[in-house]
Amino acid sequence: MVETFYFDTYALVEISLSNPKYSPYKDNIKVILNKLNLFELCYYFKRKGMIQRSKEIFQEYSKYNVDYDDEILMKAAEMKLKYLKKRISFVDCIGYLLAKKNNAKFLTGDEHFRNMDNVEFVK
Repeated sequence: MVETFYFDTYALVEISLSNPKYSPYKDNIKVILNKLNLFELCYYFKRKGMIQRSKEIFQEYSKYNVDYDDEILMKAAEMKLKYLKKRISFVDCIGYLLAKKNNAKFLTGDEHFRNMDNVEFVK
């Protein structure tokens, strides 16, 4: 059975930069993410002056987009409040909840998610 992973922006950056710790997540898995992660990823590469790379990445990963509904947005607002001191971004709250909804592990190296349920933490 193929395992499903939700790639947060942290994971997308590391995979795009060929971090060897993320190489196990390149093959034989199902990937999901949402367009907000692609927005953050494109911003990262544009900020680094890698305009063409941002376009390539967007095209490469946009096929894995899953949309979110109003329920996810409401739950994300609750999560943001619950973890206010951790300063988790709205994008990450949405992604984390989408991972759970889609029976996927939330793949990240973001310290805010270390030791949280349903997280594949890679640093």
